[in-house]
Amino acid sequence: MYTLLSGLWKYLFQKEQYFVLILGLDNAGKTTYLEQTKTKFNKNYKGMNISKITSTVGLNIGKIDIGNMRLNFWDLGGQEELQSLWDKYYAESHAVIYIVDTSDKERLDESKIAFDRMLKNDSLNGVPLLLVGNKQDLDGCITIGTMKELFTPVKDLLGSRDSHILGASALKGDGVMEGIEWIVEGIKRNSMDRPPTQKDIT
Repeated sequence: MYTLLSGLWKYLFQKEQYFVLILGLDNAGKTTYLEQTKTKFNKNYKGMNISKITSTVGLNIGKIDIGNMRLNFWDLGGQEELQSLWDKYYAESHAVIYIVDTSDKERLDESKIAFDRMLKNDSLNGVPLLLVGNKQDLDGCITIGTMKELFTPVKDLLGSRDSHILGASALKGDGVMEGIEWIVEGIKRNSMDRPPTQKDIT
């Protein structure tokens, strides 16, 4: 009887905890993407004024619940001096969302260098990767096709992980829900290699 009740308790009151990194250069739209995610997946969430978001110095966090999953997001600062802190979070992460400002053509090479450096870290082996081409609503931005040519890593860097490229406008919320839904499925497929932690929901 205890085992049955214990199983029911876990089913009703525990969530599988997963951790998702949101990475990219400063001003790529990471915090805006996170705010839109919280708005779209958390009922009655009243977030910050998106038009007043500034560059992250350190860490922003957020969480959403989808079924019995809780996704915890770590939005890390993208300034060059802060990128050295990214790898402190890799080992505990279950997925990565890498955001590129497709309107800032002058920094595409800089973003690609940070992207490649991230992929080379062994702590991220097999972790699902969503590459987001943000600011697709702005005139003069590069297309997702062009971004795919620029950012698609060589096979030995990508490994056997799930990966996907998606266009978005974090400011308008376009593409955000589709991206998170893909992340959820990628995490599920990879859960044998990166199992969740269980936590009571109070």
